[in-house]
Amino acid sequence: MTDAPTTEVPPAINAVVDKLMRRVEDFPSSGVQFCDLTPVLADPDGFDAVVRGLLSGHEIGTVDYVAGLDARGFLLAGAVAVRLHTGVLAIRKAGKLPPPVHSRSYELEYGAATLELPADGLDLRGKRVLVVDDVLATGGTLGAAVGLLDDCGAVVVGLSVVLEVPGLGGRDRLADTPLTCLTVA
Repeated sequence: MTDAPTTEVPPAINAVVDKLMRRVEDFPSSGVQFCDLTPVLADPDGFDAVVRGLLSGHEIGTVDYVAGLDARGFLLAGAVAVRLHTGVLAIRKAGKLPPPVHSRSYELEYGAATLELPADGLDLRGKRVLVVDDVLATGGTLGAAVGLLDDCGAVVVGLSVVLEVPGLGGRDRLADTPLTCLTVA
């Protein structure tokens, strides 16, 4: 396994996210600190900083699609795609799309889940895709998205997330793909 590069994010972007993010102790359970990105995304300057940070290292012409993960990733991916002048892909949770679909199942710490993309109407073979989501924790969902896109013939050129929860192994699990994280929980 090779370690993919990690894009350095300008400190000003990290500072804006850190300043606006709401932290809630003991949620959803005792000993856990929940980091709520809602105030960041609701603030025009905060949202702009997040979008600029998520596209760090990627320029117009280097990406064919920006893929967002169901559901908060949709908001972020759409804004990043507009800045990169690309199309946007919505990687959906199972059961949200009519068949036929491409799917990839994966394990979560509390069960299993499946991600899907339409099997008709999209030819992703050889297309360069940037995957965007809000949080990197264990890396299960992002890893499944990379696998799903690989199965469809796409080339994942990077992963961009707003927040990384350290100590859960997500970064290690995704070590083969370039990763941008704007801030750490």
